[in-house]
Amino acid sequence: MAKNTINKKNEEPLEKQLWKTADKLRKNIDAAEYKHIVLGLIFLKYISDAFEEQYASLKADEANGADPEDKDEYKAENIFFVPQDARWIHLQSKAKLPDIGRYVDDAMDAIEKENSSLKGVLPKVFARQNLDPTSLGELIDLVGNIALGDVKSRSADVLGHVFEYFLGEFALAEGKKGGQFYTPRSVVELLVELLEPYKGRVYDPCCGSGGMFVHSEKFVLEHQGRINDISIYGQESNQTTWRLAKMNLAIRGIDSSQVKWNNEGSFLNDAHKDLKADYIIANPPFNDSDWSGDLLRTDGRWKYGTPSSSNANFAWIQHFIYHLSPNGKAAFVIANSSLASENKIENEIRAKIINQDIIECIVSIPGKLFYSTPIPVCIWLLDRNKIKNTNGRKGKILFIDASRLGKQLTRTSNSLTKDDIDRITSIYRNWKKSDENYKDLPGFCKTIDIENVANNDYILFPAKYLDIDHYAEVVSVDKIKENMAKQWNLYNQAIIETNSSIKDIENLFLKPQLQFPLPLETKKFKLSEILEKSNERLGSNEEPEILTCTENAGLIFQKDRFSKRIATDNTSKYMVVRKSDIVYNPYLLWAGAIDQCWIVDIGITSPAYEVLRVKKGFNPTLIGTLLKSDLLKKMYDGISIGTIQRRRRAPVERFLDLEVVLPTMKEQEKLNVLSEKVQIEIKNLRNSENKLQNFYKELNNYWLNGSYDSQ
Repeated sequence: MAKNTINKKNEEPLEKQLWKTADKLRKNIDAAEYKHIVLGLIFLKYISDAFEEQYASLKADEANGADPEDKDEYKAENIFFVPQDARWIHLQSKAKLPDIGRYVDDAMDAIEKENSSLKGVLPKVFARQNLDPTSLGELIDLVGNIALGDVKSRSADVLGHVFEYFLGEFALAEGKKGGQFYTPRSVVELLVELLEPYKGRVYDPCCGSGGMFVHSEKFVLEHQGRINDISIYGQESNQTTWRLAKMNLAIRGIDSSQVKWNNEGSFLNDAHKDLKADYIIANPPFNDSDWSGDLLRTDGRWKYGTPSSSNANFAWIQHFIYHLSPNGKAAFVIANSSLASENKIENEIRAKIINQDIIECIVSIPGKLFYSTPIPVCIWLLDRNKIKNTNGRKGKILFIDASRLGKQLTRTSNSLTKDDIDRITSIYRNWKKSDENYKDLPGFCKTIDIENVANNDYILFPAKYLDIDHYAEVVSVDKIKENMAKQWNLYNQAIIETNSSIKDIENLFLKPQLQFPLPLETKKFKLSEILEKSNERLGSNEEPEILTCTENAGLIFQKDRFSKRIATDNTSKYMVVRKSDIVYNPYLLWAGAIDQCWIVDIGITSPAYEVLRVKKGFNPTLIGTLLKSDLLKKMYDGISIGTIQRRRRAPVERFLDLEVVLPTMKEQEKLNVLSEKVQIEIKNLRNSENKLQNFYKELNNYWLNGSYDSQ
């Protein structure tokens, strides 16, 4: 039996074996943070391998004047120069040391200094306290064993494949958040096969981790094209995701100099304003209501009408059209609500685009393909020169309903198969060539005149024109409203019960004013015995959330407000806030003076505030409840100084000198056990509440989505 198990394990693809092994080393680090650790190491291994191959070649040619330490020798071959202390063999020799994290961070710094195109790209997260150095060393050894063999092939192919596979697995692990940086591979492959980007400028204004570019270049190579015939242009508003894209492209040897980042995004700060692209390929956020539309009412990109400020779908579509060259083509995924809407503005914009005769094809694809949402979506295919590029298809649109294709991977996720992709693309290509190559297929594809579409209120749902039964369900508003009412009642009742359960648990654990539910041994403590001031400052390698104190909310996120300033400021002056830390503001009254940071792994706050850390042995939940109790409020008021209310303050030294009554350390150890159980239960209940809230949001857009899944 054991032998069969081993053989079965060895038959697994390399990337799956690596994922399972690496995932075991994750321990208490969540996927969002761990992906930067793993992907950073894979990237480091890649550039080190490529460097070592070139180094060996130059070393062998020293007699002819080659210099293996000349940086220009590597730059000429599009290879990153790797300093000696950053090379993989050096790091692997340090893998068993307790400070291995520092060595890796230093290596990332050194590589960035030697290669300007990588400045600000590489992760420096390896020396963090929550990353066990032993596990990190094991991970380095694991990555070091990837595809031993020919250096060139393992650098360009195997490591690139592993990087892409890990991106997908991390996106799956992060669920909805994963959709922000990763488009599922089958969707990307379908878009690329439909678009056929052979030669010219390829543009993605919401490029995520760069998958569209990677597969565009693969397409060129697989069809005997020349890789240098295409150039890529991209933009990403999330800096962390942009860094993933830069690494993903670098590991493939793809020039990413025109892949730009700014935190305002393509709408507010278009990084390629003058670009007219030959190909646009994209997966923009679906039904985005927070796109700053009110600030762009008179923008020149809105050729067909000003898009709704509550939904960015037609802002994206017009942005794509604006950036197309006269012969440009576009393929993009977008929400089904773009196909029909109750919004008059959106209907008018869609009608104008249809009448312009630049839409070639609309494809309905299955639901549950994306990590960010289970809803079915569609693909638009545009051609600015459709009359010339599509034989005899003037005034016609091809509709394909592929919503029933795909295979189920899990209960909540599907994927398109290679046969699915081939079927869709062959129909589209044949349709573009001539009538002899294409035939309508009942229930699957059909050519429709624009005049017919206009007579049907410019609705673009393929099911509308394919004479199939499920269209009635797609647009049955009355049925949807009836289901919505039923589900809302269930949702509302579940939320009430969840909140009630959470309150009961919290009251059972600790009541206000520290009236413990059980008789406990108590002792007087000074707050200075419980809390210590933290002097931890933000390092240049850290990427925190931006926090500040307010009078009514304690800690709040202020990312948009401060991110520009932080980018140019001396970050070392900001105070680091970690889980369970206490943020103390001596300049505010009680309501906002103290709060506890449960919500982020790391944040930063103003240097005007004090960060207090709970000493070892004390229960953070217990201390947090104490600090927000009515008892402490009265004590705080007693130490405040200042005659004018707005200038009253309580210096931290006076605060730490206060005495409180707490259970003895022995009793606190018992409470720690109870606390862990309580926090787990509260977390489970909160997760249930979040799922219900997300479910209701999906229901709220139900009739726009094109299908309903009771699961």
